[in-house]
Amino acid sequence: MTARLAGALVLLCALRAAADGSDAARKYFSDVTLVDQNGKSVRFYSDLLKGKVVVINSFFGTCTSVCPPVTQKLVQIQDALGDRFGKEVFFLSLTVDPTHDTPARLKQYAAKYHAKPGWSFLTGKKEDIEWALYRIGQSSAEKESHSTILVVGNEPKQYWKKLFSLAKTQELLKLVTAVADSS
Repeated sequence: MTARLAGALVLLCALRAAADGSDAARKYFSDVTLVDQNGKSVRFYSDLLKGKVVVINSFFGTCTSVCPPVTQKLVQIQDALGDRFGKEVFFLSLTVDPTHDTPARLKQYAAKYHAKPGWSFLTGKKEDIEWALYRIGQSSAEKESHSTILVVGNEPKQYWKKLFSLAKTQELLKLVTAVADSS
């Protein structure tokens, strides 16, 4: 329960920072440099969050428990979004195991699940990944105990939600669409 409360407080701080303008939102989320599955360096807020609707999850490539079913649900949502995916809605999957999840391994993982353009699998320096995860309420001391919560945000509208990733796919799709369409 304490972890949930902490996550809710982190998200409320993010909302307040976003409400104060993009400079405050950038400071809150930070612009730590991450690396995507193609080896491209990206800034967390400026390149991945600013002006976008995002669905964010944490995972690790060698996971054999919850990560594969969550990734499969995201694939189903990606496909159901059709033309909106990669244009209006973007996915960010942040590894909790940056030591092993290199860009090359992330590229293989993305290919295995048929991830389309608009889905970034992200790694980087351990401290940068941990900071980005912390800022979205997804930090974890051990990779095996990482969150199974999806963070869904409409950054331009300053609207953020957390969703249980193992909910029914249709329910998740409905909620992701509602966040994307929020006014």
